[in-house]
Amino acid sequence: QVQLVESGGGLVQAGDSLRLSCAASGRTFSRYTMGWFRQVPGKEREFVAAIRWSGGTTYYADSVKGRFTVSRDTAKNTVYLQMNSLKPEDTAVYYCAVRITSNAGKAYYASGDYNYWGQGTQVTVSS
Repeated sequence: QVQLVESGGGLVQAGDSLRLSCAASGRTFSRYTMGWFRQVPGKEREFVAAIRWSGGTTYYADSVKGRFTVSRDTAKNTVYLQMNSLKPEDTAVYYCAVRITSNAGKAYYASGDYNYWGQGTQVTVSS
């Protein structure tokens, strides 16, 4: 079992920055892939970014590439999503997720690829 707790959401203006955190506990993480997804009402959960726990390889959706950065602190078992140059279309509930087994070199972009999820944190960007 893995527990994920997100924090850092809020209300900001367009162009501002936010950093989301996701603290993980419960198991060892060496083969994990940690992902960030977002969801707005009436739409499917959308991939945002992911990072492999071992090695730190990162993956991004085209819509956030160059603006968002995913990173991890292995000592704190925490993953971060630094969001810069925020746009109103970034408004969503952001979820942290973990896939507990990862094949070398494979990226995981589908929500169904992930095993555990956090409770979500709201990010609202006003224009």
